[in-house]
Amino acid sequence: MSLRPSIAILAGALVVATGAVAFGQWRDEALAEGLSAKAARALQRAGTPGVEAGFGLGSARLPTRHAILRGGGNLDEASRAKAARAVAAVPGVGGVYWIDGTRQARGDEPAFAPTHCQDEVEALLRARTIRFEESSAAIEAASNELVDEVAAALRPCLGSIIAITGHTDTSGNEPGNLALSLERARAVREALIARGIPRDGLRARGIGSAEPVEGLPPSDPANRRIEFSVISTVPLKPNPVDTPGAR
Repeated sequence: MSLRPSIAILAGALVVATGAVAFGQWRDEALAEGLSAKAARALQRAGTPGVEAGFGLGSARLPTRHAILRGGGNLDEASRAKAARAVAAVPGVGGVYWIDGTRQARGDEPAFAPTHCQDEVEALLRARTIRFEESSAAIEAASNELVDEVAAALRPCLGSIIAITGHTDTSGNEPGNLALSLERARAVREALIARGIPRDGLRARGIGSAEPVEGLPPSDPANRRIEFSVISTVPLKPNPVDTPGAR
């Protein structure tokens, strides 16, 4: 029996899928470019020189509706608030926050609720996993871009305590699992600090194999993971050394 018809069908399906992905990426990039142009005009009308609005997350600048404001280091708080409100008023724009993690001016509604921020991170980690070298707390180089994106998604949560929890499967002895899960959580914390997330707001903990993913056997390697959760909201005074920003 000839396999050629099946191969042709598979090839056709692959072409369609590739085209759909490419179209989706093009559409998202076009949306981000359109929002960027509209935001630039809004900032010009607001009279806030030096402020730019970007619509991309992570080192790959993945398109997003959420605006990241940069520049304007000499502006006072009122002018910064004016710039943020001008961009927030652009139709289609999601949350608005500064590159240093500060939200709109005091008295405004927060651009993101902490739970929204957590949802953004969970969405990233549903598709991909922060991976480590075998039996090590060293983050694999291939996961650096994902850590970039997680850091960008966590910026709106500055002012909250963010728990970073390391998990393992049941391979190995449990004292070793506990130690490794904590070391990995600490490695992620340090990686986020290096990307501008203040140390004061991060808590690392490891719980070994105690909480496997629901529906998975405890021995499944998919239980080796890092989870994030917002556990409280507190006033935050970012350290300028830890938190690069527009000011």
